[in-house]
Amino acid sequence: MQHAIEVRGLVKTFGAVRALDGADLTAPPGTVLGVLGPNGAGKTTAVRVLSTLTRSDGGSARVLGLDVAEHAGEVRSRIGLTGQYAGLDPDLTGEQNLVLLARLLGASRAKAKARAAELLERFELTEAATRAAGKYSGGMRRRLDLAASIVRRPEVLFLDEPTTGLDPASRSRLWELVRELVAEGTTVLLTTQYLEEADHLADSIAVIDSGRVIASGTPGELKQAVGGLVLRLEPVRTEALPQLRDLADWTIGARAEIEEGRAVVPVGHAGEATAVMARVTQAGIDLASFGVDEPTLDEVFLNLTGHRAEAAGETEREAAAL
Repeated sequence: MQHAIEVRGLVKTFGAVRALDGADLTAPPGTVLGVLGPNGAGKTTAVRVLSTLTRSDGGSARVLGLDVAEHAGEVRSRIGLTGQYAGLDPDLTGEQNLVLLARLLGASRAKAKARAAELLERFELTEAATRAAGKYSGGMRRRLDLAASIVRRPEVLFLDEPTTGLDPASRSRLWELVRELVAEGTTVLLTTQYLEEADHLADSIAVIDSGRVIASGTPGELKQAVGGLVLRLEPVRTEALPQLRDLADWTIGARAEIEEGRAVVPVGHAGEATAVMARVTQAGIDLASFGVDEPTLDEVFLNLTGHRAEAAGETEREAAAL
């Protein structure tokens, strides 16, 4: 089966900065590939190469079987892109933005207006159709930007951190819209720093750090790869957290992480969790809560990279300016 997106050994440098260092990515048709990583990891650079905005320095990148460098025009005619910042004219209304884009893509005036009306209704923006886009809320602007990216019904859609800065309700609505597009057959590459977003939307995830893909698989596979289960212990007194961490190490040799008032202990199976709990009871440490469940993707990322996905780093925008 031909992949909708296929990247092999992709390299891109900006001066002394190696934004992509041999990255590999694949996405079957009609799926969501989540590309997960911190600022500066190479996510946006990969999107820019795949969407023909930047040429790579090595490796290969194909979209819908087409080499993005050799067939840039045809690739552009079959994809959509929503970047980190809305690509709209703030002085035009929502309707005018969509009509203008449809006209630029070759639609007649009548078809452009019809398509704009269809998208405004689908993205729940009809009541704001005649309002200047610059006066839209953050969530409305992102919905309008997403609508603009599918004016021509793309086969592949690139979403580069589309929900950054949105409130939970707006983010949830955008997720619903993405699911609708995928159900219609669109392939989506989604870059994000939100672990919850990747967990909810992605069929497969590529974890990228310093320009390299360091792990890939389904969300479940990645969680299983780092130990399968975690024991979360919340003591009544936060001063007991270091002792809980030491007890986990002494009992099963596990390195516990301290986060948000809890000790998070990776355990291989329920028996190890029971052993740690027994030691905690013997030590007389009072717990406000405890539980055993799967690791979060945030914990997966921390295990793989040694830092969290939102960790600050040199952004690719800064690198590109070098």
